[in-house]
Amino acid sequence: MKILITGCKGQLGNELQEIIKSGKAEIGEVSEIIKNSEVIALDVDKLDITNLTQVKEILNDLRPDVVINCAAATNVDGCESNEDFAFKVNSIGPRNLAMACEKINAKLVQVSTDYVFSGVGNKPLTEYDLTAPYSVYGKTKLLGEQYVQKFCSKSFIVRTAWLYGYVGHNFVYTMMKLGKEKDMLTVVDDQRGNPTHANDLAYHILKLIETQEYGVYHCTGKGECTWYDFAKMIIELSREKCEVKPCTSEEYKTPAKRPEYSSLDNMMLRNTVGDEMREWKEAIKSFIDKLNK
Repeated sequence: MKILITGCKGQLGNELQEIIKSGKAEIGEVSEIIKNSEVIALDVDKLDITNLTQVKEILNDLRPDVVINCAAATNVDGCESNEDFAFKVNSIGPRNLAMACEKINAKLVQVSTDYVFSGVGNKPLTEYDLTAPYSVYGKTKLLGEQYVQKFCSKSFIVRTAWLYGYVGHNFVYTMMKLGKEKDMLTVVDDQRGNPTHANDLAYHILKLIETQEYGVYHCTGKGECTWYDFAKMIIELSREKCEVKPCTSEEYKTPAKRPEYSSLDNMMLRNTVGDEMREWKEAIKSFIDKLNK
């Protein structure tokens, strides 16, 4: 199998490459097919997904069996101030990949987000729940999903949330850094979701691409918490003496509105290839233990 990974230098792109190279994720081994795959890892300097001509030429030349799109504009507040950039990367980019994949009969994995939902409610959201994003980030990611479904017949839309990995910027690294520098942190306690280890997400994507179980998937860590709960756990596991205090979203205003409740239910995963995602507390403990080693 020939696998093309776009946005390969990010958190998820890095995990995918490491798992294929080693043959195993933290929660289990991958199949022989995945272990023996040829991986082509490209970042924006080699493949700009917003350039349709370039996308068509490169995919036609390389002819991968699967494209995993990890390229995205993920700065939620930045998307509010630069809508065109967010639209090009999160909407037009996936459309370009979808059209090119369809032409060469390749499968496409489009990584999406919990921000496609409104954030109103108190029950974990399934794949059939209605989307209604508030932010530019959520709106452009949703349009990207729609383009992929429209233009590629062999597609997997994989929505995740609160992602952290060993490479790149994420909430965990930010909290660990601030925990060393400050005596006290204030973190919002009225937004609930699912922290997700990128290694677990990558493992499930690699399980999916061997199948023809096309469709929309939720793939997040099990259980839910607030950003305050998550931050408190990170500081405790890091053994920092920094105090973590809760605050409201009203007190900590950001340019983009965040969902108050965006906990996802991995229903499709559970009913197809199986949901082996770790409980969020177990996964973050494993992550920080590995960093400490």
